[in-house]
Amino acid sequence: MEKAGYEVIAVDNGEDCAKAYMEEFQKLRISKAGDPINISTHWNQPFEAVILDYRMPQMNGMEVAKEILAVNPHQRIIFASAYIEETVRESVKELKQVVELLQKPFPYGQLLETISDKQIYDRLRNYNLDIRVLKNAELTHEQLTEILRLMKIARKEVE
Repeated sequence: MEKAGYEVIAVDNGEDCAKAYMEEFQKLRISKAGDPINISTHWNQPFEAVILDYRMPQMNGMEVAKEILAVNPHQRIIFASAYIEETVRESVKELKQVVELLQKPFPYGQLLETISDKQIYDRLRNYNLDIRVLKNAELTHEQLTEILRLMKIARKEVE
């Protein structure tokens, strides 16, 4: 089963980004019957990834990420920034976690590979896992990262 193409929502400032996220998040929280659904799991994400610049007008990327993670701690955040060192330091301090980072400038293909978890799939392939099965399962980034973590632990125990 092949995934459909990505839908992209682009905004030019942090305030509009936070607002667009909250609107999509609220749509997801309400089922078709109008009843709230459990959004606490990582399967119910309004976006596969939220890509933020560290420096944005009106609200910086860190402020946007804090708002998003406050309502949805499982949302995948990718910072695309020329200020990688500053972004890492601030993400740990402000968000209490390290988010994914892309150093600007970067080629378009690198962005697509990051979103599609190419590096994680390549590393899982080294553990002789059937990547087709994993891709067909349409796992989230968080789930793939956990599988990779467990494979590393298992390999150390065997060696």
